[in-house]
Amino acid sequence: MHYKLSEIASKEIMPGYNGKLVHTRNTSLAFWDVQEGAEVPEHSHMNEQIMHVIEGEFEFTLNGETKVYYPGDIVVIAPHLKHSGKALTPCKLMDVFSPTREEYR
Repeated sequence: MHYKLSEIASKEIMPGYNGKLVHTRNTSLAFWDVQEGAEVPEHSHMNEQIMHVIEGEFEFTLNGETKVYYPGDIVVIAPHLKHSGKALTPCKLMDVFSPTREEYR
């Protein structure tokens, strides 16, 4: 299978979070354009998640610990850990989820 990011339609998954999503049998890959000030409320899920900050400054709380992440930073989120986030500036993020994030299809 081959994809061109420029040809994938963007979906607004939550306010201020527009994602281009690729799903396989075992993983989901999300390329996010995040508006400044957009927030992801605290939540957890059964998927392991790897977040990569491509552009911008992203405040992220994982299991009660808050840090600001910058381009090149990668955060691994184990399944079922509570986490939340807020874009301090406009951001580009990439997330990998395993298993597939079915609710994002």
